[in-house]
Amino acid sequence: MTTPQQIHPDGTAGPGPDTGRTLDVDRSDAAYRTWLKEAVRKVQADANRSADTHLLRFPLPEHWGIDLYLKDESTHPTGSLKHRLARSLFLYGLCNGWIRPGRPVIEASSGSTAVSEAYFAKLIGVPFIAVMPRTTSAEKCRLIEFHGGRCHFVDDSRKMYEESARLAAETGGHYMDQFTYAERATDWRGNNNIAESVFRQLRLERYPEPAWIVATAGTGGTSATIARYVHYMQHDTRVCVADPENSCFFEGWTTGEPGVTCESGSRIEGIGRPRMEPSFVPGAVDRMMKVPDAASVAAVRALERAIGRKAGGSTGTGLWSALKIVAEMVAEGRTGSVVTLLCDPGDRYLDKYYSDAWLAGQGLDITPYTAAIDSLLATGEWRI
Repeated sequence: MTTPQQIHPDGTAGPGPDTGRTLDVDRSDAAYRTWLKEAVRKVQADANRSADTHLLRFPLPEHWGIDLYLKDESTHPTGSLKHRLARSLFLYGLCNGWIRPGRPVIEASSGSTAVSEAYFAKLIGVPFIAVMPRTTSAEKCRLIEFHGGRCHFVDDSRKMYEESARLAAETGGHYMDQFTYAERATDWRGNNNIAESVFRQLRLERYPEPAWIVATAGTGGTSATIARYVHYMQHDTRVCVADPENSCFFEGWTTGEPGVTCESGSRIEGIGRPRMEPSFVPGAVDRMMKVPDAASVAAVRALERAIGRKAGGSTGTGLWSALKIVAEMVAEGRTGSVVTLLCDPGDRYLDKYYSDAWLAGQGLDITPYTAAIDSLLATGEWRI
């Protein structure tokens, strides 16, 4: 017969008197369970109300036999790709019992994730604090506050993690930690994730299975979701991750060193990190490109000229890499489709990527990169 266990005052367990009774610890609370069910319902209802995002075509010469698409994630209720991630993170935190009524949710973010998380925090009625670099765009800060969140600034972006953990401990709240949990909170096998959506929307196109999908990395969660889905569904599609300056994903991927770091933060908001984040899954990715920041800006300005839409700098980073892949396909006489992401709208960055004064202040010259894009679209040749 099993000896009964007794819980001692110090919290340890040990043999207790053989009373013949089974110990039963019940931590459930009816009011909390009612709140939890309602919170999960509200988050799921948001997804149910939301239509899918558009797949836009970037105009290329028809005779190339190459189609370039941008998955327009700017049409989500909070205006960015991070709306999907925030929804997944909230469901993950709620179902794990980490998010509790009345206690704040805290996140380390350079902006767009914080905007989306502020939205979901308001939806379920909990406070939200965004720990952000002081250089985050004023428009993102305004949107966080519009959704009821509070901005907490740090001067060094590398300190966001520890400051977020400190605030969570101080307030009794939950540090969401997108950089750790992004890849595990999202159902990469399907369930209307971004990869499944792309392949469904391409079904009636002339090249329904893309040759390449290009993503950028902030947490690394999006590239992990896309790459895992591609492998799981046995597609021949390759996945490329474009990395900006002042980010270490490219160096970590090429050297195989997960501990690599860099000294300064990325100028391209929303992507690029000073360390290899836990949600980045290098083994799932086929290729990486290092993209100069000036090239990212040149690409978003070219996008506006091509389709009349302003987008954020992260979109430019991915578009530059997608155009380079298109140029390679043209040079090799290959046909097919390429997909990249329109991550968020450009009106959040009018004082940055669309400001010549900002470019001059940063010492960025986009002229040669603009010329390279124009040359490609006019002649099919990539000259840089």
